[in-house]
Amino acid sequence: MRAVLTKVKHASVTIDGELKGKIGRGFLILLGVAPDDTEEKCRKMADKLCSLRIFDDENDKINLSLDDVGGELLVVSQFTLYGNCRKGRRPEFLSAARPEIAIPMYEKFVEICREKGYHVETGEFGAYMEVESLNDGPFTLIVDSADLDAPKKQ
Repeated sequence: MRAVLTKVKHASVTIDGELKGKIGRGFLILLGVAPDDTEEKCRKMADKLCSLRIFDDENDKINLSLDDVGGELLVVSQFTLYGNCRKGRRPEFLSAARPEIAIPMYEKFVEICREKGYHVETGEFGAYMEVESLNDGPFTLIVDSADLDAPKKQ
């Protein structure tokens, strides 16, 4: 599982001219799923992203979490995060999970975030979406579930 997380002042997703999801302060998460992703990896990714302390405190230090600021989540499926651009000029997406794997993992991720008590808005898997956001900072992170299992450096 791979995520691009952006701290936002607000974000929205529109499909066919209709507003599908909208949040205020929080995280816009573009989420890609790999073929070997599991519910355990999904849970670890949700735990990691939702617990990041990247909001400024009263001393302008990045010290506050989504909980601390009452933040919301907009989660948008993004298979292109597994695009491979090594050869040629057209990316290939063979490392992205097929829909029969990706859809349940995407839905599980959203479910876990909601179980944690967050207000979560979503896009629509497989749809052409227009995503708008006002980045805060900007502050953007790339998080890969493979890194969450890696041994810590001494």
